[in-house]
Amino acid sequence: MTVDIASVDEISTAVNIDACNYVKMKPLTVLPPDCPPLLAEPLDAADADALARALKVLADPARLRILSLIQAQPSGDACVCHLTEPLELTQPTISHHLKVLLEAGLVEREQRGSWAHFRVVPEKLRALAAFLA
Repeated sequence: MTVDIASVDEISTAVNIDACNYVKMKPLTVLPPDCPPLLAEPLDAADADALARALKVLADPARLRILSLIQAQPSGDACVCHLTEPLELTQPTISHHLKVLLEAGLVEREQRGSWAHFRVVPEKLRALAAFLA
C-alpha cells in the first residue's frame, strides 16, 4: 500500500488547526431562566422610531454638555450667553443645538426681553432614563 505523503500532511495540518481553534474557543454565555425581560412589552414601530430620534438628539456630546450646564445653574435655566464660554462654541452653534433640543422636547424656552432662556424638561429625561434602566 502506498501512502501519499502530501495527503498525510494535509490531514495532520487540518487536525492540528482544528485542535488549536477549539482549545481557544470560549463557551457561549447562557442567560439564566430568571433573567428579567428588557421590556414588559415589545416596542411598536412608532415608539421605536420616537425613541431612536430622542436618543440621536442625546448622542451629541455638545448637547449632553448643554443639558448638564443648564441643570447645573442655580436658577435651573440658562441663555446662550451663559453657554458659549464653558462650551467653547460659537453662539450660532449653541443656538442650533438648543433648537434641536427644543424640537425634541428636552428643553423649553422662555423669552425674557431680548434673551431666550432655556430650561431642561425633567419629565422627558426621566422617561428616557426609565426606558434605559
